[in-house]
Amino acid sequence: MHSPVLLLIDGFNLLSRGYFATSYGKDEAQLPRNEAGYYINALRVFFPKLFQLIREHNVTHVAVAWDVKREDSHRRQAFAFYKASRGELPEALIEQYETATSLLEEIGVAQVTIPPYEADDTIGAFACRWAKEEKGHCFIYSNDRDLLQLLSKSTSQIISSKGKDLIYTEEDFRNDYNISPAQWVDVKALLGDKSDNIPGCPGVGEKSALPLIQQYGTIETLYEQIEDLDPKYKRYYKKLVAGEESVIISKELATITTEIEAISSFSLNSLVLTTPADLIIDTLARCGIRVKLAPVQTELKLG
Repeated sequence: MHSPVLLLIDGFNLLSRGYFATSYGKDEAQLPRNEAGYYINALRVFFPKLFQLIREHNVTHVAVAWDVKREDSHRRQAFAFYKASRGELPEALIEQYETATSLLEEIGVAQVTIPPYEADDTIGAFACRWAKEEKGHCFIYSNDRDLLQLLSKSTSQIISSKGKDLIYTEEDFRNDYNISPAQWVDVKALLGDKSDNIPGCPGVGEKSALPLIQQYGTIETLYEQIEDLDPKYKRYYKKLVAGEESVIISKELATITTEIEAISSFSLNSLVLTTPADLIIDTLARCGIRVKLAPVQTELKLG
C-alpha cells in the first residue's frame, strides 16, 4: 500500500475555467444541456478532470473546497473594496455550481465550505495539517497562483497550462523566484492583484517587487530599513513610503489562513472516497457526464 495522497480541489476555479473554456463565443442558448434540461458544459470538464487527477496521482483522500459568498468572506468584511470590481456570474455557471455540489454529495466526494473563509484558506488549512501530521503528499489543483505560498516538501500545486498539467513543486518555485514560498505574500503585497482588487504599492511593478523581497526578505524588514534603502532602489523610495499602509493591507489580504479550528478537528478519514464505482458512473451518466475511474476505484474503494 502506497503512502496516503491528498488531493485538494479549488472547486470554483476548476468549474469556472471549464465553463468559460467551453462557452467562449456562445450564448447560453447554445450551451449543452442534459435530458433534464440542466446545463452541463462545465460539469463535463469538472468531473472527468476530478477522476483523472485521482487516477494519475494515486489519490487516497480528496476534498473539494468551495468559497463562501463573496460578501461573507472575512477579507470582504474587513475591507469592502476586496474583489469589489468583479462582475456577476453567468446564470448557467451558477446553476452548474448547484448541480456540482449536489452530485458530489450524491457520489460521496467530500466538500468543504467554512464561513467566513475562502477556498484558499480551507485548502491552506488542510495542506498544513496534512504536512504536520506527516500523512504523505498533498496535491493542490488550481490555477490560482496565490496558492504558491503553500508549497512545501510535502505540498505541490497542479497548474493547467496549454492543455497540460504542470506539477509545480517547492523546488521549482525556489529555482524560479529565489525566495521561499512563504515570501510570495510579500511579493504580492508590493505588486497587488487587480483581479482581487488588492492595491499593492502604486508605482512598484514586477521588475522591482521580486528583487526587493529577494534582498530584504519581507515587507516588514524593507520598511524597517527604508531610510537606508539600497541606492539601486532610490527611485522607488517615495512610492514605497507613500504606499506603506496600502502594502501592509495588501499583505493581510494576500496571506492565506492556515489555522482554522474546524479543520483542526476535521476527520481526515471522511476524505476517503468509498462509494461503489458503478454508483459513481451511473449517477454521473444520468446527468450526461462520463468519467473514467482508476483500477483501485473499480474495487469500490479509494485508499
